[in-house]
Amino acid sequence: QVQLVECGGGLVQAGASLRLSCVGSGRVFGNYAMGWFRQAPGKERYFVGAISWRGVRTYYADSVKGRFTISRDNAKNTMYLQMDSLKPEDTAVYYCAAQLGGPTAEKDDYDYWGQGTQVTVSS
Repeated sequence: QVQLVECGGGLVQAGASLRLSCVGSGRVFGNYAMGWFRQAPGKERYFVGAISWRGVRTYYADSVKGRFTISRDNAKNTMYLQMDSLKPEDTAVYYCAAQLGGPTAEKDDYDYWGQGTQVTVSS
């Protein structure tokens, strides 16, 4: 079992930056590929990005490519999502997730989820 806790969300203006963190506990954090997903009110949960267990490979949704950066520090059991040039359409609850497979974009591939952190971007 892996427990995940996200933090770092908040209310910012368009163009600002935020950094989300996802802290893991339980089984060895470094064994898991990790992903970020987001869900806006009334919408499905969508893929944002993912990172391989060693952090060598990263993948991003087209909507965030070039603005968001995923990284991880396995020694600290933590994954990060650096979000720059935020837009109102980035407003959502952001979730981190973990799986023993590769860093995929499919939410059903992930076995463990955090509780989410709210990001609100005003125009």
